[in-house]
Amino acid sequence: MSAAAGMNREKEAIKMKELVIRQAVPKDAEAIARLEKLCFSEPWSYDSIYHELAANRRAFYLAADLCGRLVGYAGLWLIGDEGHITNVAVDPQERGRGIGDLLVGALIEDSRRLGAVSHTLEVRTGNAAAISLYEKHGFAAAGVRPGYYEDNGEDAIIMWRKQDHER
Repeated sequence: MSAAAGMNREKEAIKMKELVIRQAVPKDAEAIARLEKLCFSEPWSYDSIYHELAANRRAFYLAADLCGRLVGYAGLWLIGDEGHITNVAVDPQERGRGIGDLLVGALIEDSRRLGAVSHTLEVRTGNAAAISLYEKHGFAAAGVRPGYYEDNGEDAIIMWRKQDHER
């Protein structure tokens, strides 16, 4: 390994130490809306996000803050004892560094404290990276929603995770 590559890894490690996973608040809505546009072909609107953060009592969202910049977020709806994960997004420039993994792990852990005993989500059949991430956290495919995504008619895989799964 070259000295430059070693220095880059060291800088990355130092930078990641500055990553903070925290509960998202209404003032994060603008940054989350920006991430939505960067990450999804059908982004949620600012108004929808703001409502989730400010008024939806069933919603729980986490933000990944890196050096004062929101670089990712994840959210769920707590419905009874189920956590329905709505979105997980990481800035494309920050992907591959474990931020999504940290967000999903923290979201599961925090929602379990709020009473969730199982978790579910839908994911595009073609999103291999997301499917792999969710499987790492104990999710397994349980069904398909045909034509779920309106932008291209892609199917969604329904995934479930039971509480007794340990990483």
